[in-house]
Amino acid sequence: MRRIVKVIISVGGVLTLAVGAAVAIAYWPSPLPPPQRVAAAPPLRIDNVTVVDVETGGLTPHRSILIVNGKIARIAGVDQIGEVPGVRRIDAAGQYVVPGYNNMHSHILGADHPGAGLALMLAEGVTGFRQMSGSERLLKLRREGRLPLNENTPELLETPGDLVMPLNIASTADAGALVTSQKRQGADFIKVGATTPPLLYAILSAARKQGIPVVGHLPEGIDPVLASRNGIHSIEHLGPGDTMWIGCSEKKVALMEEAERHPSVPAPPFPIPEFAQKLLEPLVSRVMARRLLNPAAFEKEEDVRRLQAAFDSYDPQQCRALAQELARNGTWMVPTLVRLRTQYLQDLPEYRIDPAIPYLEPRAYHAWTEVADIFAALPESSRQTFREGYGRSLALTALLADEGVPMMTGTDGSYQTPGLSMGQEFRELARAGLSPLKILQMTTRDPARFLGRTETMGSVAVGKNADLVLLSENPLSDVSNFERITGVVRSGHYHSQEELALMRRRSFQFAQSAAPLLHNFSIRS
Repeated sequence: MRRIVKVIISVGGVLTLAVGAAVAIAYWPSPLPPPQRVAAAPPLRIDNVTVVDVETGGLTPHRSILIVNGKIARIAGVDQIGEVPGVRRIDAAGQYVVPGYNNMHSHILGADHPGAGLALMLAEGVTGFRQMSGSERLLKLRREGRLPLNENTPELLETPGDLVMPLNIASTADAGALVTSQKRQGADFIKVGATTPPLLYAILSAARKQGIPVVGHLPEGIDPVLASRNGIHSIEHLGPGDTMWIGCSEKKVALMEEAERHPSVPAPPFPIPEFAQKLLEPLVSRVMARRLLNPAAFEKEEDVRRLQAAFDSYDPQQCRALAQELARNGTWMVPTLVRLRTQYLQDLPEYRIDPAIPYLEPRAYHAWTEVADIFAALPESSRQTFREGYGRSLALTALLADEGVPMMTGTDGSYQTPGLSMGQEFRELARAGLSPLKILQMTTRDPARFLGRTETMGSVAVGKNADLVLLSENPLSDVSNFERITGVVRSGHYHSQEELALMRRRSFQFAQSAAPLLHNFSIRS
């Protein structure tokens, strides 16, 4: 056994399989939390509120919203809704109501202690999230109703199985079996990580035949246009890496050939047996945990030079044509600008005093500062390329929006690092030039469209799920007002501003104690 493991570990690149994948395997410490489900909510009435139409940007003041059984039953004038037995009334005079926010790129269920992070998500207005790192075990827990989810946490909208990478698929011939297996386990989509172009195309083909979406990262050497035409459903982190930038370069062919010759994650020369995969999972996780905090801190200089070459040969017309192709094909993009910012600008002093730091477990923050020191020690030329890269990421996000590429808001966060809150993502999207209405649509309406759930979510309308955010100021006038939260409704359950503050305080207390009993996290004492 030791000899087999040694041979596998010695294969070049095996221990870099998950670069940029934000913790591929979801580990669940023991003991598991007890089964939790959303309890039935009593009737709720929100009076005197201004309803924000996220489709048009229209405002309808002095409305009453009646919520029954977790659904919006009626929206009318304050005097037009009769008395309902047992109803709880909230006076929201001067406030605005929008659909609940959706974080469409999260890794919260992969955190050591997800309970406190889930509470923080709800406190920042997130009522639904797409989990982007899954496992067979996570899917089993979901089937059995044993995930730590209830009316005090956001709803899990979707989750994949194991990340597709060379560790679990080395041959294109295995693509069909892998897709079949994950679909049978209940995966909502296939998540591809740092794989190879042939493997990506094989997975896309197999998934298309079986009717399951593929989302994730574009591997080195892939043409974004071809990935889009072959049906990748959403691209995360603007690539990541240099794939989109090579697609925008007038030297596209030469740079793509070079990237394919020197992939960041070489495939192993032979298939890895399943028992060896399971054996390697915790080893890979330990080795890569620090690296995944910021892949840029560990980039080779030759890879940085290729990225700079793509920047230097940027062709605005070719990039616009690429964006138009993505729009025509309905390929979604989740920029996660805050993730790119923490990668490319990790040496900024602000990350040492980030507001999220008090909510981090000391062990997690110590790991973050270690990687920050590694990043700060990179050659100045590399850090200059990364600084340029973030500015270009903002401009690319604006271009994609202008050309109609469908986009959604996500943070890539699991509350294990600073700088990855929804509020910060809202502000970065605004810095890119997106309007408050566009950002609100990316956070509410567009996730509903992406998921095919426009009948139940994405707007404040009769018949929709009662997942709502109340705001003290007009969100359409300034994106900073997205964070002026006075209350959150989750499946008909109202959480006041005071209750949300309590969630934050309890999360802070748990983070500072790093208690192993955090799985028993309870919002209400």
